[in-house]
Amino acid sequence: MLNKNSLTPVLALIALISFSTIPTMAAQDETRPVKPSSASDTYKALNLFGDVFEQVRSNYVEPTEDKKLIEYALNGMLSSLDPHSGYMNEEEAKTMNIQNKGEYGGLGIEVTMENSVIKVVSPIDDTPAARAGVQAGDLIVEIDGKQVIGMTLNESVDKMRGKVGSEILLTIVRQGAKAPIKLKLIRDTIQVQSVKNHVENGNIGYIRVTTFNAQTFPGLKKAFDDIKKQTGSKLIGYILDLRNNPGGLLDQAIAVADAFLDKGEIVSTRGRNPDDTRRDNATPGDMANGLPMIVLINGGSASASEIVAGAIQDHRRGIVMGTQSFGKGSVQTLFNVPGGGMIRLTTARYFTPSGRSIQAKGITPDIIIERAKVVEEKEAFTEVHESDLKGALVNPDGDTTEPTPAADDKKNDDAKKPEAPKTTPTDKTDKTSKGGSKEDKSKADYQLMRAVDVLQGISIYSGHDTRESTAPKPATKKDVPSDTNH
Repeated sequence: MLNKNSLTPVLALIALISFSTIPTMAAQDETRPVKPSSASDTYKALNLFGDVFEQVRSNYVEPTEDKKLIEYALNGMLSSLDPHSGYMNEEEAKTMNIQNKGEYGGLGIEVTMENSVIKVVSPIDDTPAARAGVQAGDLIVEIDGKQVIGMTLNESVDKMRGKVGSEILLTIVRQGAKAPIKLKLIRDTIQVQSVKNHVENGNIGYIRVTTFNAQTFPGLKKAFDDIKKQTGSKLIGYILDLRNNPGGLLDQAIAVADAFLDKGEIVSTRGRNPDDTRRDNATPGDMANGLPMIVLINGGSASASEIVAGAIQDHRRGIVMGTQSFGKGSVQTLFNVPGGGMIRLTTARYFTPSGRSIQAKGITPDIIIERAKVVEEKEAFTEVHESDLKGALVNPDGDTTEPTPAADDKKNDDAKKPEAPKTTPTDKTDKTSKGGSKEDKSKADYQLMRAVDVLQGISIYSGHDTRESTAPKPATKKDVPSDTNH
């Protein structure tokens, strides 16, 4: 979804992803002219709705709350427009705001459901859970004295979240412990780690952005600092990994693109009315100091991710590698409604700096690198793209190019996605303690390996290779300066 604050896709095969927006004019697909309705026709239709509503209230096999019926009707009306419009009740709206904010009151653990109890996937460093001694593999059987059995994963996560400074009692069963362990924890502010980084080959900065929330750009700045401290003058370039990133806040996507761009347009949005067109431009300064960069994308890269990749590609600032992105180029806006809920309505389309729409098409990589199939698969896997969704908006450019299929990209283990159906994170972290070290994972990541190769090749070709050579140095004239430009 995209809007003045956010953009994220809704995929048929994954759980709901959060949205955030600001009010703008409502949108209509300009390819479908709307026939004006007379007042009498409108009132007749509303009377029809009232009649159907009464029939359901009176005759449905089981009694149903009026509020629920209204919610179903609103969702039906909005979701019939396109895959990204919909209604959110008060609880869903609060969850969306928490996810977009990127911080909340909680314990700092990533959990999953196993055998009707909550299993700790990992505690986050320097959080209440880590300080209290919660360990990966612990089973949470009680929360504040109430049995977890019978609760859903979301219900248990909601109970663990709460006001900063409030107390919570967890009863934990740990392998090897003779009796259940009771831990009292004080909830604290937990910040979702949307940016992760490390150094590849000793001279390449790797930055992974898992989602675009309020913590993304601050996390990106920290990543730059960390990488520069580790590499110093050896740094030859950056890899920006946007694979399986479903999107998020628009202002954060613009900030991330701006970090690598010195000038020019980043994205434009065009609504129903020509006056609603908005253009966002880069500001002077390149946090990467002009070093070469690679952007990795795949079929799970959508909305905000596609804005960043499209801007980098159109300005020829870096090389986009991987497979075809998801292809969500529409703008959604949130409108508050009585009762604390919100409606999410498609109001515009966005366009890359060159003026192209990626709606139902996606970003085509400069270099297509499929994810290597390491093991034999029993059944074929096909990526889901925007164009596969029922009711998806058409591309205004009239381009019907089919996305390049990318087998098994969605199964990339490098990205822990918040929409995984059996896992609800209270935070996300880069778990290198499981499944090998970062170096081992990098070697198993074919797309990342190829990105490293390309950057090394660029460095060697441009004469800025920082590797030590054992070959004898050719004689040079002392009055001829060496090339030190980067």
